[in-house]
Amino acid sequence: MDTPPRPVIALSWKRAALCGLDPGAPVDNFSVEEVDRRSRLAIAAAPMLDEMARELDGTGFSVILADRSAKLVDLRFGERSLRPRMEKVGAVQGRVFSEETTGTNSIATTFEIRTGIAVHGEEHFIESLKKFSCYGHPIVHPATRRLEGVLDITCLAEDENPLLAPFLLRAARQIESRLLAGAREAEQRILAGFQIAVTRDRSRPVVALGEDLLLANVSAVELLDSADHAVLRGMAVEAAGRARRLELSTGQEVLVSFERIADGAVFTFEQPARQAPAPRKRVDAPTLIHGEPGSGRTRTARALVGEACVFDACEYSDDWMSRLDTAMTVESVVVIEAVQLLPEAAARRVAAAIPAARARVVLTSAPVDELRGEHAGLVAHCPERVELVPLRNRRDEIPAVVRSVLVELGAAKELRFTPGALEALSGQHWPGNLRELFSVVRQVVRTRGVGDVGVRDLPEAYQDRARARVLTPMEQAERDAIMEALRATRGNKKDAAKRLGISRTTLYNAIRAFGIVTPVSRS
Repeated sequence: MDTPPRPVIALSWKRAALCGLDPGAPVDNFSVEEVDRRSRLAIAAAPMLDEMARELDGTGFSVILADRSAKLVDLRFGERSLRPRMEKVGAVQGRVFSEETTGTNSIATTFEIRTGIAVHGEEHFIESLKKFSCYGHPIVHPATRRLEGVLDITCLAEDENPLLAPFLLRAARQIESRLLAGAREAEQRILAGFQIAVTRDRSRPVVALGEDLLLANVSAVELLDSADHAVLRGMAVEAAGRARRLELSTGQEVLVSFERIADGAVFTFEQPARQAPAPRKRVDAPTLIHGEPGSGRTRTARALVGEACVFDACEYSDDWMSRLDTAMTVESVVVIEAVQLLPEAAARRVAAAIPAARARVVLTSAPVDELRGEHAGLVAHCPERVELVPLRNRRDEIPAVVRSVLVELGAAKELRFTPGALEALSGQHWPGNLRELFSVVRQVVRTRGVGDVGVRDLPEAYQDRARARVLTPMEQAERDAIMEALRATRGNKKDAAKRLGISRTTLYNAIRAFGIVTPVSRS
């Protein structure tokens, strides 16, 4: 540009540059996420998008709707020839337009500044976008004042027209009005479901949750803490079905069943039938405790055997094996930590020593399916096994875990995690499991002594609302399968894609969509 950019454009360029984005960055290597065509925004906007498409038919203009995560959910083109030109710069359904990936444009920048903006040709940060001009306006829910999405009109730079801005503003306002009407209808349906559940049995606690709605009868108010609401919101994305057991933040166990209604759910609680505790059997056989890093292997071993003589594989030295042989003869319990770190020869020697040991032997290791060779042979000597489930697969326990960590750290009773903060934590992938969660809570305790802990009080890496979406069971299974394939192939994406029976492009898109950090390939 020959003249200095407008201040709003200059600031956007600066944000994009700080994200490490290069103006010459390619725009054809993007990921595509699933689009919910039945979302409240999509339903409210559809009639207006139809009307705008009719008015712009035969022109060189396109209409684009992005949702609250900057993901393109609907695109309409006045001329058929415009579609392939825009697809080449990434304007496809399911693509996320953020400043860190697409730089300055009327969708990404509107999300940053929360007001309407026009971006003309050369004002785009990415070179390949400079051939276009675009107008964007935020769609704000009239009741909650929350940003629900962005409505955009894009055209070739030579076709830009200042009259598009008021045309776009009028359409955005009508979508907002339809959002409000739709919200009222959804809330009425949830309220009706809540009333039906309450009248079935007035003694049972009943809770109804909507996108911006919480209803509870007196029994539910007395039973539930605000931390439990975050767990219920996580459950609401699952398929409704038979009652399941749930441990509340108070430690009390209940049975909960729920019914999906509109964009919410109605939950009904009851006390589970009391069961006689199973007799605790004494186990002296070699035992394996296995799980991902940070999943609590050491803590579980201590809880299982109490006092023990502990050997850590990461401290392996020349006399390590001789000391272990002696301990297996004279000690009552020997715990060997992280056996996957033992040299192959040492793993073979430990395996040979276990059958003759007088002490009870307890091993801890990485997940069994990650072990190979001598390490797999070593753990084969353990008929008793305790598998520690990754934290991402038991998200409903996170509020209770956070509470127990606060107690362990000696935090003030007045320090309390809000439902929003707990939902954000529940949406993380937790590669470091319990150890990582403990570190996050400890950091919060150090920086905030008392009061409510909101999303902005969490470490910055854990504040991202987009990542806080709880995966559905199917999505979680897909992510776990990809992680396992990457581990098995040591990060080789070509081999991982072949192992999964998918293309490399599909694998790359899934890695980006799920936020998977891939191991370094050793091939």
